[in-house]
Parts: sequence; structure tokens; C-alpha cells
Amino acid sequence: MPAEILCCGEALIDMLPRISEQGESAFAPHTGGAVYNTAIALGRLGAPAGYFGGLSRDLFGQLLEEDLNAARVEAGLAPRSDAPTTLAFVTLRDGHATYAFYDENTAGRMLSEDDLPALPETVTTLFFGGISLVSEPCADSFAALAAREADKRLIMLDPNIRPGFIRDEARYRARLERMLALADVVKVSDEDLDWITGTTDPNALIAHGVKLVLMTRGAEGVTAVSAHGTRNLPANKVEVVDTVGAGDTFNAGFLAGLHQAGLATKGTFAAADLDALAPAITLGMRAAAVTVSRAGANPPWAEELA
Repeated sequence: MPAEILCCGEALIDMLPRISEQGESAFAPHTGGAVYNTAIALGRLGAPAGYFGGLSRDLFGQLLEEDLNAARVEAGLAPRSDAPTTLAFVTLRDGHATYAFYDENTAGRMLSEDDLPALPETVTTLFFGGISLVSEPCADSFAALAAREADKRLIMLDPNIRPGFIRDEARYRARLERMLALADVVKVSDEDLDWITGTTDPNALIAHGVKLVLMTRGAEGVTAVSAHGTRNLPANKVEVVDTVGAGDTFNAGFLAGLHQAGLATKGTFAAADLDALAPAITLGMRAAAVTVSRAGANPPWAEELA
């Protein structure tokens, strides 16, 4: 189906630590990246999803495309190149993950403004987020796409702040400020919000011009804030295996819920109050609850939520 919700950002390979049958340390490749995970989750939920970001023609790029196809995510707008795929090697020490990124001159990072496509009329919503808003030159390209399309398409932003990735804080903050000014929806954690605004009050972003702030609070649920007021929505209680991909799945569930309710356009979203938006937020939490109940970024299919 033609994509209506286009996820714009990084796709990469997580190299996860394993022990081989011979007892040797090894790494297993798994497709990932925050924005890529959101696209996969959207497709699995049956939403008309698309992915836009630089994809490599190498072995790992083929893996990324195979999983997009399996989730019924349209990737025709994504430029292909012979540059390599970004790799993130994960090591675990005392249960804590550390990452070694191999991202220089990769297909995703080197996305330029010349690669930005003309979007078909079917695309009503753009989603941005993750480390692709940090790494240059792709970060500036995504910011330019948001600026070009914000007048006519719904914009959702999940900054997912990772201070350890930021090399030039002033440039990153300036870019983020520009994108926040364009965003209709922003999803943040309390840590994200504090880093961006110096406060954990979502109204700081409403004052910035954001129409809806979704502050995720883990097991406590989500606080939704708009000009119409504030609502606290409780989370589903589940036994947590790990939280990998939880936020990405929530984003997808919310966007899929907007689509189901006919609210995934600039105009229909602007007219919606918190009562109208609550079912989409709830779907996001239901989808995320499934993801945290099993290992890794493994979002649910629509039939699992039926």
C-alpha cells in the first residue's frame, strides 16, 4: 500500500554479543536504529508505513531491506549507495550495554539534501528522531526535509537525547530548536525534556509551539499535554524482559492509532482534543507493553493486539 506515514532517520546493524558453539566470543547482526524500528513496528501494526534514509547495497543493507519488506514497509524513496552500513557493536559489562559505532562515511550518515525526494501526496505524516538528528551531514538533511514539509504534513519528533553521541552541542541544540518549532507532536522522556528545556514540565514545549507533548514515564504510563490541558494515561502492567525498542514501538503505536482514527493529517490532528487522541496514545502503550515483555526490539504484529 502507498506509504502515508514516512519514518525519516537512521537504519543500522546492531552487532550483539554471542558465544559460538565452539565457546568463542562472537557478534550476531540484528537490524535496528530508532527510526528504522519505528517503521518496522508501524508496518507490523498494519499501518501504511514508509522508510526514508540512506541504505547501502552491501550485505547489511540487504538485511535491512529484507526486514522492511517482511514488515510491509515501503522503502522506494530511500536512496541506495555503495557506502557501507552503519554498525553498532554492543558489549555488556555487569548487565550494562556500551556501544562502539562505526559510522564514518556510511550510507545513512552521508545522506545529503540532494537526496531529499519529492514526496507523493499520499504521505501525510513525517516522523523524525534518533541519532540521525545528531550525525552530520544527514542531520541537516532531515532538518531541511522537516522545514520543507511542515506547512502541509503532520510532523512528529522523538529527540531521544543521547548526550554521549553529541560532538557539537551548540549545533545540535540549534538544529533541535528549529525542528521543535516545526513539530506538531513531540515524544520525550523526563530526561529528554530536562536536557532540552532545563525543566521536566511538558508545558515548556507547548510554549515553544508544539501542539502535543507525550512524556513517557515507563511503568507509570504517559502524560499527554496540549493547549487543551493534561491527561495521565496508565500503562499496561507486564513483566519486563528488557526495554529495548519500547519507545520506538510506542511511537509506532501512537501513529498507527492516529491513522486508524483518521487523525494522521495536519488538519485533522490540529482539530483533535485529548479525548480524541487518547485511543492512539493507549495503542502506543499497548504495543510497547508487548515489546518490553520479550527480548530485544521485537514489536508486535496487529493480530497480537486484537
